[in-house]
Amino acid sequence: MTDDRKFPEIDPAITELEVEPVGKPASLWSDAWKELRTSPMFVVSALLILVFIVMAIAPSLFTSVDPEACNLRHSLELPSAEHWFGYDLQGCDYLARTVYGTRVSISIGVIVTVFAVLIALVLGSLAGYYGGIMDTIIARITDIWFAIPTILGGIVILSLLQRRGLWQVSLVLVLLGWPTMLRLLRSAVLSAKEQDYVDAARALGASDFRIIVRHILPNAIAPVIVYATITVGVVISAEAALSFLGVGLQLPAISWGLMISGAQTRILNSPHLLLFPGAFLSMTVFSFILMGDALRDALDPKLR
Repeated sequence: MTDDRKFPEIDPAITELEVEPVGKPASLWSDAWKELRTSPMFVVSALLILVFIVMAIAPSLFTSVDPEACNLRHSLELPSAEHWFGYDLQGCDYLARTVYGTRVSISIGVIVTVFAVLIALVLGSLAGYYGGIMDTIIARITDIWFAIPTILGGIVILSLLQRRGLWQVSLVLVLLGWPTMLRLLRSAVLSAKEQDYVDAARALGASDFRIIVRHILPNAIAPVIVYATITVGVVISAEAALSFLGVGLQLPAISWGLMISGAQTRILNSPHLLLFPGAFLSMTVFSFILMGDALRDALDPKLR
């Protein structure tokens, strides 16, 4: 008995199948970068932040005038074609002082954020990974710090100091600014340590330090990065507020907060004293907040 069924002939040209190699699976960070490159919010904020950072590092690129070279004959002169931002009460070029004020504001924002992140990384990792009594102690200390308002606490502490320079103001803001980051990281570590890859690393004999540093933190730090970016802008505005209230930086420091403080009684007659440092302050804070929103959208898969 023969089988009369006919099977289709196989084309010899396709007998050898070409199998493309499977590339490395995309990570959260590579996906986020692809998202950020096409995000208008990220591009605009990154350009603005880059300009302010360059201005802080090399202010001489934006003005050739010495901000401390003052002449009372020019006191409170309004902006002109030669001097775009006019002069302040002491006869100092206001463009030069506004540009040089960028350095202090950016420095304080970055210093406070970096140290706050380091505190959050250490204490948040320990609390989230080990739990138990360590988590309880750190949580109670964090609750106490949460009860202290940042501005009010800064006013009280800074008013006790005789000298209030960049490092003194930064230290006070670090002491008051770490609890939120710690709680964010603790929550992320609690979630990450329950994943299978952590159990696998533990079964292979990896130490707790290696598990935290190599496996948990890279997958738990995303929300902290988002919040830290926004915190830079918040710290800059907090420093300006403290300086405006008279308990922040002291003269002869040059900062936007001090410039705005000196302008408060001359707003009607010399509005440029408030306009220019206020505009620079607002744009800087806006840039970091916009950057934080862009990072949040890119690093959170649920928002894509």
